[in-house]
Amino acid sequence: MTGLKRWLGLSLASTCVLLGLVACSSKSINRAPVEVRVTGGGTPVDNSALVKQPQGFENAGKPGYYTVRPGDTLTRIALENGQSPRDIAAWSKVENPNRIEVGQVLRVLPPVNQEVVVQAVTKPVVNAGSLTQPVAPASSTAPAESSVPATANSKPTTATDSEINWVWPANGTVLAGFDEVKNKGLDIGGAAGDPVLAAADGRVVYVGAGLRGYGNLIILKHDNVYLTAYAHNQTLLVKEDQAVLKGQRIAQMGSSDADRVKLHFEVRRQGKPVDPAKYLPAR
Repeated sequence: MTGLKRWLGLSLASTCVLLGLVACSSKSINRAPVEVRVTGGGTPVDNSALVKQPQGFENAGKPGYYTVRPGDTLTRIALENGQSPRDIAAWSKVENPNRIEVGQVLRVLPPVNQEVVVQAVTKPVVNAGSLTQPVAPASSTAPAESSVPATANSKPTTATDSEINWVWPANGTVLAGFDEVKNKGLDIGGAAGDPVLAAADGRVVYVGAGLRGYGNLIILKHDNVYLTAYAHNQTLLVKEDQAVLKGQRIAQMGSSDADRVKLHFEVRRQGKPVDPAKYLPAR
């Protein structure tokens, strides 16, 4: 009898030990893998607060804001939203316009109660600096190559809502027309060095080669609705923030980032490419 009691006691003890191990194991498996760090004062720190969010993430999805996607550049975002790259950088507090990151949220419309207006142009501004040639206005007595094309006129078209008086930006033959998918503007032929002219009065908002596929590019802002872009230039004759007149020579035609010498000309209405042929006067 005594042996039986001892055996039962050992069995019960073993069972308790096994149950305890199972309970401990169960707790270990179900424990959430959360790392808790303790500061010097003994206060736990939530790791989620240490994740760095992209600049402006709190504005994602709001009207007037744009979330940067892979392959974006500030210049392309500005062109597609009808704004100046410099303005977007200022509104979004971007310290280095050449460095934006995927997920970053940029303001692409002016802040409330702030309107960007292109000032009336009273005379062209000549910035010598890096220019290789002086800028000649349309009314100049310079040779015909730097004046408004003979086929151009200043009558506004009735096919659009634009009140801007447009002129052709180059004299050459149209090589390719507008296509919403394949060609966002007109391709105009010519020879290297031929004059490229401002299609209307405006302000230079971009000069450079930072937009792939456009080569040496100039973007003009004409009002709060319209931009024009002039691509593949050989030489750029204006600087950013410079005021220009309709018909003023702003560049020399070239083949930068193109398969031949040509001017690629775009008209953007609130950032959306539209057919320039509907705005330019008939030839």
